[in-house]
Parts: sequence; structure tokens; C-alpha cells
Amino acid sequence: MTIRSLTLPPSDAEVDSWLAVLVAAAAADLPDLPPPARVETAGRLVVTPVRGRAVLLTADEGAGVAGLLLFSEEANRHTAFLDVLAVRPDARRRGVGTALWERVREELLADGRTSVATVADLGGPGQAFAESLGFENVLPMDWYVQDVPQPRAVEVPVTPGYTLLTWPGLTPDDRVQALAVAHQAMEDAPTGDMDQNIADWGTERVRAMQRLVLDRGGELTTVAAVTDAGEVAAYTVLVLPDPSGPRALQYDTAVLPGHRGHGLGRAVKQHMLREAAGRYPALRTIATTVADENTPMRTVNEALGYRRERGAAVFQCKI
Repeated sequence: MTIRSLTLPPSDAEVDSWLAVLVAAAAADLPDLPPPARVETAGRLVVTPVRGRAVLLTADEGAGVAGLLLFSEEANRHTAFLDVLAVRPDARRRGVGTALWERVREELLADGRTSVATVADLGGPGQAFAESLGFENVLPMDWYVQDVPQPRAVEVPVTPGYTLLTWPGLTPDDRVQALAVAHQAMEDAPTGDMDQNIADWGTERVRAMQRLVLDRGGELTTVAAVTDAGEVAAYTVLVLPDPSGPRALQYDTAVLPGHRGHGLGRAVKQHMLREAAGRYPALRTIATTVADENTPMRTVNEALGYRRERGAAVFQCKI
């Protein structure tokens, strides 16, 4: 079995071959979800990651693919993230996945990495394969989904002392510093036994992460609860990897410690839901992950009508 590295950026034909693997695997493993979109797949393969160096691997005749991110930030140079390892259903149980993993492991060792993490659905082939390689569940979580209603059906709670602002795309220059400070509030989000450290947020990192979404062909919207003094007390981010697709992802939602207990998490999410419903007519659902131990956010999501879709977890392996 031959495993080769793609020369970056990959060609259109290589992107199409990669996408075909993802679509076939998703049809077998997650048939009720929308299939992977080409715009998102091409964006992730072609556009250079912000946080590190990508290694893209493909097996003979497009039987399987693997994507590895080697973090470049100082706090995480010891670890990496396995973004994807997928095998076409008709090529499974032939050693394709194992061959891809062995090549991934070689890359990790050659770069001096001592651990690697990935995300897999619980009860599926991804979990079974990961555990067979020595991966352990270090952060249980669930996927939650919410249907997108008509805009007029969304009521946003009143938040005395705060103004709800919306920023499509890049955050304005006069707000980006306050948003960077608010991002630091995510430091107390549950991380379980993950070996990955939370890197410091600054304006450059906020800008880089936002531009990455846009450069990959997606769209993002930020909703923030702002005080009269201009402090971002809470925020949430919605990303559409494929702007014409039916499913969006709710990224970070955070409330600064000094502003908790005022319903701001619910307010920014409700405002985001109304914005999304009015802005994207093809959008049908919004999905997000919440760690099992993050009780406050699970409570907020349930109050907003999110329902559990499936279990997942961060799995980690020492190299």
C-alpha cells in the first residue's frame, strides 16, 4: 500500500478525490447529515492553516485520506491534531486506515511530537479504530442541533445595561481589541485531560482566525453584548463553512466572569439565531458541540431549543 503526501496546495483533481472519500464515508457513517461540501473541503485543503503546518496524506487510488495539523504556536509544539482519517466503505478492513495511521505516526515522530488528538463520534467506526490504536477518551461531549425558524419567531431577551451588536465578517477595528480580551474568557472552558494548551488571544490571532474562515470560502458572524464602556461582556460566533448550505456551526460562546448571571449567553445566541434566519434563507440547522461537564452552556442550549444529535469525544494518544 502506497501512502503519499499531497504537494500543497493540492490540484483540483486531488481535491475532488479527497472529497469523494469524505462523501462516501459520511454516507455510510452519518447518513442523516448533509454531505461534505466541496467549497469547505477545498478551503481546508488549499488555504494554509493559521495555527500550524498541514500534512495531507492519501492512499492508493483514493481509498483513504488523512489530514494532520502540526501546531506551530509555542504552547503546543509538543502536540498535534488529526483533523481527519477517513477510508471509503468499500476499502475498509484492508489495512488502509492502519497504513495511513502509521504514516501519520511517522510524521509526528519526525517532528518531535509526543501526543496527538482527534475528535470521533461515540459508538461509530471512528471510536473503535481510534481505541484500537491506543487513543483514549479525554473529553466527552455531545453534538447539539437547533432548527432555524422564521426571523419573526425569534424573541431576544432584554439585557439592561448591554447593547447587542452584530459584525458580519471581520470585526471592526474599534472592537477587535475588546473581542480579543473576551476570547480569553474561554480559558475556563472544560478541556478534560487534553494535552493541548490554550494559547493567548490577541488582536492578530482574532483577525487571523476570522480571515481563515473567509479565505476558505465560508462566512462568519459575531454577536456581542457590549457595555456602555465598550467592553465585550459576551459573544458568540456563527460559521457557515458553505454559505449556500443548509447547516451552520456555532463556534465559541463565552461570557466574561464578571458578567455572568445576567442571561447574556442566551441573549447573544438568540440574537444570532434571528440574524442567521434572516441572512441565510437556505439555512436549516445550527450545530454545536458542548462538553459533558459544561453544565451552564448545556442549560442555555436546552433553553434555546437545541436537541442532542449524537455523542462525540476528543480522543488522545501518546506517541
